[in-house]
Amino acid sequence: MFDLGFRSVQFNMKAITLVLAVILAMASVALAQSQKEAEQIEVSVLAVMMNQAAAWNRGDIEGFMAGYWRSDALVFVSGDKVTRGWQATLSNYKSSYNTAAKMGKLAFTDIEVAPLSKDSAVVLGSWALTRDADNPKGKFTLIFRRLKEGWRIIHDHTS
Repeated sequence: MFDLGFRSVQFNMKAITLVLAVILAMASVALAQSQKEAEQIEVSVLAVMMNQAAAWNRGDIEGFMAGYWRSDALVFVSGDKVTRGWQATLSNYKSSYNTAAKMGKLAFTDIEVAPLSKDSAVVLGSWALTRDADNPKGKFTLIFRRLKEGWRIIHDHTS
């Protein structure tokens, strides 16, 4: 029994313990759900990237571009050049990689997917092309957003 000045309140320890147990159980469920959501986001984003690499490796630039947001608001940064828009990005790829020899074989490695919300994620990773003449490689940061058509890259900064 505690005296609060104007009235006395008796705390039932069993009730308090039960309430705390319910709160902890709810927090555990929420944490498990958020971990499951994060895993689902990672799987979905990695699937887009695997499909992109497969398309690239069969010489299908348009299939590769299916992983990007088909919008004039798409941003692609490489070196000191900023390209805006899906069509402009596709045109750049087609002019830069107009032969199978220039395309080579693409591999993504060291991929880290960090969900930002249920509808967005940032990805850090490495890319490498295996070609007869050379083997260029670099790093990338991608921003993915879940759109009605699925997960798409809305911003790509590749070096």
